[in-house]
Amino acid sequence: MTALVPDERAATATGRPAAGWRLLLDSPVNVVSAVVLLVVLVVALLGPTLAPYPVNAVDVPAALQPPSGAHWFGTDDLGRDVLSRTLVATRVSLQVALVAVAFALVVGVGVGIVSGYAGGWLDTVLMRVVDVMFAFPVMLLALAIVAVLGPGLTTTQLAIGIVYTPIFARVARASALAVRVEPYVQVSRTMGTGHALILRRHVLPGIAGPVIVQTSLSIAFGILSEAALSFLGLGVQPPRPSWGRMLFDAQGFLAQAWWMALFPGLAIFVSVLAFNLLGDGLRDVLDPRQRSLLRTRRLLREARR
Repeated sequence: MTALVPDERAATATGRPAAGWRLLLDSPVNVVSAVVLLVVLVVALLGPTLAPYPVNAVDVPAALQPPSGAHWFGTDDLGRDVLSRTLVATRVSLQVALVAVAFALVVGVGVGIVSGYAGGWLDTVLMRVVDVMFAFPVMLLALAIVAVLGPGLTTTQLAIGIVYTPIFARVARASALAVRVEPYVQVSRTMGTGHALILRRHVLPGIAGPVIVQTSLSIAFGILSEAALSFLGLGVQPPRPSWGRMLFDAQGFLAQAWWMALFPGLAIFVSVLAFNLLGDGLRDVLDPRQRSLLRTRRLLREARR
């Protein structure tokens, strides 16, 4: 019987899938955020197909035209359709954020769970390296990496991934420290279970909740980081469009062609807001105390009905 309790506790740490989804969908904010992100994902996948014009088609006589029936989002300084570029840029901006966060997730979680589970001198060394990386502001470190390696899509992904790795390492280490002192982990060690099996069976499920929440929030900040680097001219390079690159192209025409910055700016705002709100919803659902509070509120609403 004792062996069953830890497994149940480890499962509880990540949340019951069915009940968690019901609680997540109880909030209209979470539902709207999920729908917005689904639309963003569909646009990222089908952007070139949905674009009414070729993304890099130059039409100088049609330059700087305001939104109209022919060009819903207007045209830029080279006569390129802003709607088409915004749609295609969705894939690029989201790709940069997802690849960068995936890199930070794998490396950071790996460092964090090894550090938290092993402890001792290894924990000290790894965390001092993480502390050194934390000492630099995120954008300053990303700018330094891009300056050394040169601007471009791959460099931008690598730079953002590196600067967000310490965040995942800290989150994973804090959760691993809490899980490794649990009785079921101690029992597994006493029984001679291998460290790799303990990490896979007990530690990883125990840290899944905080890591999932951090992933959602980091994707939002990844989109902002890409936009910032590209706005400075150090991120995605032409002719490939991204939301940040479109803002870079628009900065000289804000007074006479406001639409060049408005629509990619709105795309960044809506996407980042949706990821942040969904991350908050996931945090409430995956945290045991918040999940209990949400269940209580749900029961009270049902009782009032």
